[in-house]
Amino acid sequence: MDWLFPAALALTGTFGVLMTLWGLWYLISGLACVRKPTDYGFHPARTKFAILIAARNEELVIGPLINSLLTQDYPADLYDIWVIPNNCTDNTALAAQNFGAKVLECTVPVKSKGEVLHFAYNRLRGRRYDAWLVFDADNVAAPRFLAEMNNARMAGVQAAQGYRDSKNPYDTAVSGCSSIYYWMMDRFHNGGKAGLGVSAMIGGTGFMVTQKLLDRLGGWRTETISEDLELTAQTVLAGERVAYVPKAVTYDEQPLTWEQSFTQRRRWTSGTIQVAQGYLAPLAEEQADQPRLALFDFETTLLLPAYQLAALAGLLCTAITSALGGRTLLQSLILGLAGACGNIAWAALTATAAAGIVLTIESKWDRRLWKGLACYWLFLLSWLPITAVSFWKKTTVWKEIRHTRAVVPQLPGR
Repeated sequence: MDWLFPAALALTGTFGVLMTLWGLWYLISGLACVRKPTDYGFHPARTKFAILIAARNEELVIGPLINSLLTQDYPADLYDIWVIPNNCTDNTALAAQNFGAKVLECTVPVKSKGEVLHFAYNRLRGRRYDAWLVFDADNVAAPRFLAEMNNARMAGVQAAQGYRDSKNPYDTAVSGCSSIYYWMMDRFHNGGKAGLGVSAMIGGTGFMVTQKLLDRLGGWRTETISEDLELTAQTVLAGERVAYVPKAVTYDEQPLTWEQSFTQRRRWTSGTIQVAQGYLAPLAEEQADQPRLALFDFETTLLLPAYQLAALAGLLCTAITSALGGRTLLQSLILGLAGACGNIAWAALTATAAAGIVLTIESKWDRRLWKGLACYWLFLLSWLPITAVSFWKKTTVWKEIRHTRAVVPQLPGR
């Protein structure tokens, strides 16, 4: 049994090195956010937009989104709002019509948002739109969202992700954690990628893709449960990048309970694993043929679930290594628990510090966020078992998270 300690120590070191390498690259790319975002200038309104809203049982919340889109600082004749009700048991279609949107009933069986968007695109592509925008039904768009996306497209951008803000950061600890997470993604992920000159990540809502790019991609053809990440992969493989347009702001409703958050994050993680399985090999082949920093960077993004799994394995190995130093069973249990708690305490400290930094940089400090800030480390830590379960059994069907509160944030310029 003398081999147990060095074996556990070696495994702990291996997982530590792998996590450090991945974390170092994420740190480098995150620090690139200090560079100012690209200024796309001011351009005349010329882009004809199709706005797609996949909606399932959203009659209670879709009104504020449609109102925010109908009152954009953009010519009304240059965009259409299309609500695509699917699998509904309420009056989403009627509510959307009453608020002033066009309704395209989904007439085929669908089990994911990507399939709904695929259906809508195929039905509407003959209407000669220049670009397509996607929102979730519980969103609210800032008044200049369309104008800023027009500026980006007129400057040559083919795909773009806007700034995802939060409608309800103060409701619960969970909504606070989710809000901090999105602000972190805005600043350090998408802002950092933009600073490096590589691709930002499409985040499921508040994004644009041009008809020109979709023609190159062969249409809207995502097949995984993470249609946003898959579309990003297709964009990167096509030699384009997703631009980050922080002036195009969307307000998103965050989950209120841990159960809702687990459901949402399990779907994200399962989708990331699906996309990694389908696209890591093509990305590697393209990298071997024509090496590009954008390809390497996106490959590291797809490895996030593997990083999280390594973090969980590293935590267990640390506990085992510490426990092997005990001479009695009680000593082993105490040392193992101490080793695990030490790692968790360090992770909690760094996560809380990072959350505090992003709240400062994004000017989001508010005493009502104290619950979210206090629990943010737990929010991130809980992702480890979610990832482990997702590797064991992936979610392949979109599970509804019911929105029942029509929260309207204070919009700029209103």
